[in-house]
Amino acid sequence: MTDKKIKLFESREVRAEWDEDKEKWWFSVVDIVAVLTESDNPRKYWSVLKTRLKQEGSQLATNCSQLKLASADGKKYLTDVADTEQLLRLIQSIPSKKAEPFKLWLAQVGSERLDEIVDPELSIDRAIQNYRRLGYSENWINQRIKSIEVRKALTDEWDKSGVQQGQEYATLTDLMSKTWSGLTTREYRQHKGLKKENLRDNMTNTELVLNMLAEVAATDISLVRNPQGLGEAAKVAVEGAKTAKAARLQLEKSTGKPAVSALNARATGTRQIAAPPTKKKPLKKADK
Repeated sequence: MTDKKIKLFESREVRAEWDEDKEKWWFSVVDIVAVLTESDNPRKYWSVLKTRLKQEGSQLATNCSQLKLASADGKKYLTDVADTEQLLRLIQSIPSKKAEPFKLWLAQVGSERLDEIVDPELSIDRAIQNYRRLGYSENWINQRIKSIEVRKALTDEWDKSGVQQGQEYATLTDLMSKTWSGLTTREYRQHKGLKKENLRDNMTNTELVLNMLAEVAATDISLVRNPQGLGEAAKVAVEGAKTAKAARLQLEKSTGKPAVSALNARATGTRQIAAPPTKKKPLKKADK
């Protein structure tokens, strides 16, 4: 169910667990409170804060989960834990100098999101800037941005077919991934050693292109077939993904190596997943 780990925040230990089923991290609330407040009694601080939040009707206190985490004495005790979204809400409730940078960042993110609603092109520009800042190659960035456009066209078709966002989207995405790559999205992420990281942000150029081919083919078929409901949309999704599967198998036959790579953005040593073009060696006289 979970992958137990200790996270470090400003050289302080924060107990955390990875939930494989929900694909999210859970963090010890008391440990986070201890880091942000430097309180001598973080448990008491959290107890008082939780009571206040409940009185205010905060969902953070009401929906707080618990997991058994190892304590300093080596024994495991039920401990309040929060996911990333809940932690961001918690940070906003703590008057701390250490929490202030997070609050400023949240305000900036909120402002940028409002700007993007007014002008969606800003979100694309910001994505490009972020990919560059993370060190992705220009060639890869171009493919990634194109893949977003292709994905949007497919989900528009799913909407027309009556497919519901959320679980049904995930079901079709999983089905397509399994069909063309041989791996479900979870298996694909495990193959690359990923947890919360975005799968497509860790695909090679080849993987991105094959995934786009599956989605483009599914979109084109959907435009002709006009499927209704999840069942019919699933048949179209599989048929489109088979196009990419055929291309993958042919490519693997020609190159003699798998098209689905275990490499991720970290494993390459840089974010430039796609290898840069090699310099051509000067021709020898005998070759001219």
